[in-house]
Amino acid sequence: MVTSVSLNVMVLNAENLFLLSDQELKPEHLKLDPTQWQKLSTSVYENKPIEKCKAIAKIIKAESPDLILFCEVGGLESLQNFNRLFLESAYSSILIEGNSDRNIDVGFLLKKEQPFYFDIVTNKNRPINYLYPHERQSATSANAPKVTTSQRFSRDAAELHLFLKDRTKPFMIFLLTHLKSRLDPNGYDPNGSERRAAELKTLLEIFLELEAQFEGKVPIAVAGDFNGNATKANPDNEFKPLYQTTGLRDVCELAGLSDKESITYYQIGRNTKSEGKQIDYCFLSAQMATLLDKNSVKVYRYINHLGQPLDPPASLEAKMALPSDHFPLIFTLKNVPLF
Repeated sequence: MVTSVSLNVMVLNAENLFLLSDQELKPEHLKLDPTQWQKLSTSVYENKPIEKCKAIAKIIKAESPDLILFCEVGGLESLQNFNRLFLESAYSSILIEGNSDRNIDVGFLLKKEQPFYFDIVTNKNRPINYLYPHERQSATSANAPKVTTSQRFSRDAAELHLFLKDRTKPFMIFLLTHLKSRLDPNGYDPNGSERRAAELKTLLEIFLELEAQFEGKVPIAVAGDFNGNATKANPDNEFKPLYQTTGLRDVCELAGLSDKESITYYQIGRNTKSEGKQIDYCFLSAQMATLLDKNSVKVYRYINHLGQPLDPPASLEAKMALPSDHFPLIFTLKNVPLF
């Protein structure tokens, strides 16, 4: 009887992974040119280019993660199509549609034939106890319609529970999110800071509730695209509660990676130079941190056709040519007890 496993884990914002079609997608569709590929769907969302999908799939096959934590997936259909067309259905596709107004969700791929089962729990309907400034004003104005309901997660904070026999007794939990971006087209919340702070606070509440529920005995990871600097050394203000209220530790910090080695995203302005930063994270509870193989932690760097690492993108054109505008975070958890 298997009593423990090792899990290779990948965290990746796949950048608009839409794979939609008005007909069943088949392998022969992968031979279409870019224009024909887009015509397969009448959706308002463009499908991710075939070559970029192939590039991400090639990385997945080479790195062979047992579990992939995805951000920016265009729903369950897209995740299933990616798994079937590009990964030979080697994974179970796990996703519950969230709150995104861009239809980009968080989801999981779990390699099949594991000696355990999984369950997914959504927190998309959980209030984050936040109203935008104009909503707060309307709540106190006699002449404006009152807003009394809280905003919710921009996407979700989805829980993946792994269990051996009893779903009420998981041996490990992954909490995956994609926090509010810095976009603020309506001018309600500059850089999205207030809402992101509220989402982070609620995310930590969920983590602490899970810790209490399972009496600190179940390893828990909190991962995803945090859309800001959540490093321990110099966190943005909205992320400081992470270190003030929990013992969560980032895998890059635990592994001793440098700031440069931990970069998962390059910000490129039209008139400014490229700026690398870490905005994708996987934070581990104290119990899960003991399972981390520190030597396994890395941020994957995209390569060219000769297998050589590409230079960091220095222009928008170079960035847009990458498989994703984010870089995969990869690590291994060793000797994970199954009960």
